[in-house]
Amino acid sequence: MPHRSLTVDGHTWRVEPSGYVTQYEHDEFGLLFVRGTGETREVRVTRYSPQGARSREQSFAELTDADLSRLFAQSQPSFTSPEARYAR
Repeated sequence: MPHRSLTVDGHTWRVEPSGYVTQYEHDEFGLLFVRGTGETREVRVTRYSPQGARSREQSFAELTDADLSRLFAQSQPSFTSPEARYAR
């Protein structure tokens, strides 16, 4: 699965498509923002509507760093989302 890195407030997050499919299969995609590993791992989740390509990987590639920063600001903790299995 493709991934990118994003730095927010001095912390580096790994960003990748969630792979979770909703009823809006090609109109809405999920993103996972992951920081750390093991017990210190933090996961945040958001969804976005692609503006260009309707392929998950291609639309992810079209997102700019500014888009990712905006989406991170809208993201929610992992326990609020099925993409992250409601994990804390």
